[in-house]
This record gives sequence, structure tokens and C-alpha cells, in this order.
Amino acid sequence: MRALIVEDEILASEELNYLIQEHSQIEVVDRLEDGLDVLKFLQEQEVDVIFLDINIPSLDGMMLAHHIGKFATKPYIVFTTAYKEHAAEAFELEAFDYILKPYDEKRIAAMLHKLEMAFKRDHAPVEPHVEDGPVTMMDGSAAQGDLLRERDTNSHTDRRINLLRNDNIIVTDTADIYYAEAQEKVTKVYTKNGEFTMPVSISDFHSRLPQDTFFRCHRSYVVNLSQIREIVPWFNNTYLLRLRDLEAEVPVSRGKVKEFRQLMRI
Repeated sequence: MRALIVEDEILASEELNYLIQEHSQIEVVDRLEDGLDVLKFLQEQEVDVIFLDINIPSLDGMMLAHHIGKFATKPYIVFTTAYKEHAAEAFELEAFDYILKPYDEKRIAAMLHKLEMAFKRDHAPVEPHVEDGPVTMMDGSAAQGDLLRERDTNSHTDRRINLLRNDNIIVTDTADIYYAEAQEKVTKVYTKNGEFTMPVSISDFHSRLPQDTFFRCHRSYVVNLSQIREIVPWFNNTYLLRLRDLEAEVPVSRGKVKEFRQLMRI
């Protein structure tokens, strides 16, 4: 992997460069201090990851990240900053991680390992598609495996998503998400690794998920179809969905019943 460090504090730049060399195989190809210089650099060279401070001259890190987000080939962005308050905006920009200063060596090492694993996964050769067997739910339905294979020809959204917890961005496999629930102006996300509160609407959050797997079953709920274990008939010919490993039940609204039945072939 090729990396660029963008940092106007010499000591912080040198420390981060040392930690990258010490804990990864990532090659730091240059270190820059000015946002406009970064844009000029990226017009001539490609890098795989940018370690980006927010408070830099000419063009601050957030604005720079907005510009980079429009590139046809986008590098990973890891924000390195002393400011906690920009974490939500970093999530909006789909940053890979958000590292606070002063640097914690264990935190940096873990991030670098995660980054290298993500790079290997994202650049792995595409395997030939092999059909899985049908997924059997507790009510005896065996349609879900066929359903997911059929829907796989539609939208192929990135299978990773950034979830926000405190000041950290947690890169999460979307397969680990059970469901999401709208709560006023935020969205609660329930995963195998706990709960997250995202500062976005449920419509916005749903748009970032693989559309072949996640279904908007109710105005306030999005469910991972691959995590359904039981479909329970409810009043007015609707359903409650019970999910693997969870006690919670997710409703299917009347307006979504027809589409849900078609998807699940019931």
C-alpha cells in the first residue's frame, strides 16, 4: 500500500511516519503540510490511503476529504486530529477511521492492521460465483437462499460500512448488521458487535447498505434479510420478524407486506 501523510506539525508527522513503519508494510510516499499541495500531488500520483489532519493550511482536512470523495478512485482516508467534534462529519464522508491525538501506539497498530486487511479484501481477485444451498427458517420456509441469489444481480453496494461509536469509526461488515431503527433524528443500528447510534435518517442509512440484502420493511425499520430466522403472522395480515441471536421483533408494515411476500415467496 502507498500512503500520504498530511500534517503540518513536524513532530506529529514524524511520529505517525515512525508508527506506520513500525507496525505495517505500508509505504509512506510523501508527507505534505498544505491542503492545496495535496490536491496537486494527487493529480499526478495515486495513493491507497491518506492520513489526514483536519487543521491544515489553505484547505482544511474536511474540505480536502470532500474533494477526494469525488475522485473516480478513492483512497482510504484516516483522519488524525486533536478535535473530537468532527467525528460525525468524518462518518458522513465515509472515512476509514478517526484517530485522536496524542497518538496511542496500540490504537494506531490496530488501525493499521485493520487497514491492511481491508485493502487485501477489497483488492482480492473475484471468485467465481458458487450457489449456496437454500436457507431454512424456523417456520419451514426455504426460499431465502434463492431470494438472496436472485437479488444479488441488482445493486452491489460496498459490503463495508462505517459505524460511529463515541469518537471512533468502526468499519463493519454489513452482514453483521441485524436491523436498523429510526429514533427521532438518528438511527439505531443493531449488530453482532453491539448497538450504534448514527446521526443520519434511516433513509440515508438504508441508501448506504447493499440493496440486495437490506429491506425497508417499515417506515421506521430496515432489516437484513439474511438474518431473519422466523416470520410470525401478526394482526391485519402483517408480520413480525424474529432475527438470529436477538430477542427483538421487527414489524412489517401493511404497505410493505405485498413486496415482502414476493421477496420471501410466501
